[in-house]
Amino acid sequence: MPRRNPCILDATIGKVGRCNPLHFSGDRALNQSTRYGIIGCGMMGQEHLRNIALLPGASVTRIFEPDDAMAARSLALVPQAQRVASLAEVVMADDVDCLLIASPNFRHAEQLREIAALRPLPLLLEKPACTSLADVQALAALARDYPALIWVAMEYRYMPPVALLAQEVHSQLNTGPVTMLSIREHRFPFLVKVGDWNRFNQYTGGTLVEKCCHFFDLMRHLTQSEPVRIYASASVAHNHLDEQYPLGTPDILDNAYVLVDFASGQRALLELCMFAEGARYQEEISVVGPQGKVECFVPGPGRFWPEHLGEAPTPKLVISPREPKGPRELDVPVDAVALAAGDHNGSTLYQHQRFNAVVRGEGAIEVSLRDGLAAVVMGLAAQESARTGQAIDLTRGEYALGSLLNGV
Repeated sequence: MPRRNPCILDATIGKVGRCNPLHFSGDRALNQSTRYGIIGCGMMGQEHLRNIALLPGASVTRIFEPDDAMAARSLALVPQAQRVASLAEVVMADDVDCLLIASPNFRHAEQLREIAALRPLPLLLEKPACTSLADVQALAALARDYPALIWVAMEYRYMPPVALLAQEVHSQLNTGPVTMLSIREHRFPFLVKVGDWNRFNQYTGGTLVEKCCHFFDLMRHLTQSEPVRIYASASVAHNHLDEQYPLGTPDILDNAYVLVDFASGQRALLELCMFAEGARYQEEISVVGPQGKVECFVPGPGRFWPEHLGEAPTPKLVISPREPKGPRELDVPVDAVALAAGDHNGSTLYQHQRFNAVVRGEGAIEVSLRDGLAAVVMGLAAQESARTGQAIDLTRGEYALGSLLNGV
């Protein structure tokens, strides 16, 4: 059983408390520097730049960003970095120790293959790892021989309220073994990206890959089991229907229900709505076992919270035991510096702390390429289920996880 964190609620703690299971300190001295090369400096890439700047001993030395406006914004954040004209110039630079890929989804697989052929450095790969089953197979084969670490950037694992929920669930202290898991995300529509690549399934892998691979990863992480069957019902109801591009009207889903059966007998449900940004909380996660229920509530990006409503909501955890009855609430405030550096409740910084430590030889990979590819397969299977109206078997056929990820 995992070691119990002192933040975990039990009967000795009052009904309302405060805790952040992840901690940021900008004062810790490092024995060595870590120099980053960045591939892709759009909206998410710039969030990574702001967070790397907070890490003691870390610096960005090279960036590859084809869009001039995005490159200019990035260099304003890291003026010491040099903009180069190709991925190869980043990878082969003598002053680069590790890499970050934050390019559009459909570029990830080809860029990872190019890196593997040139100079396989430690790598932080933004989600989703790729966008097609063919790329899943190619990256699985690549992973078997890649000599350096590959960490897939699943930021949601490192949101403090979600991290605390995971500690609670894995301890089984207040729930017992997981029986049911529900994840709800009610959020804003997809934002505008360079070239509008995020408007079409062929570039994103589909909403259930691009947006929801985070949640499929959380399902595997929380249940500690592998999915065997997935069923989705989804549609394009409201978003982007008035937009026109050379490819036509956007085809990305804006709402979905996804039901997942796991090998352990556990079940998980995802509810996604991308036209509900008026909600107080953006994510709500509920886990139920024979002894009780644990929930976490996560607000959306603070920059989207209306000023006239005052301060943005504080994330919280709620534990509701069956006996003795009585829900207990815990506020989970996020460090202000970490919160201001991005749109993911501080998680990008906490993730970078761990990745940086592994690059320096401390700790171990927490989100492997196998984890990232499994989430992509689940997303692609969910997209296919939504298209056909049929449940997809993840144990056999073209979506069989075991076959696709064999040896990874």
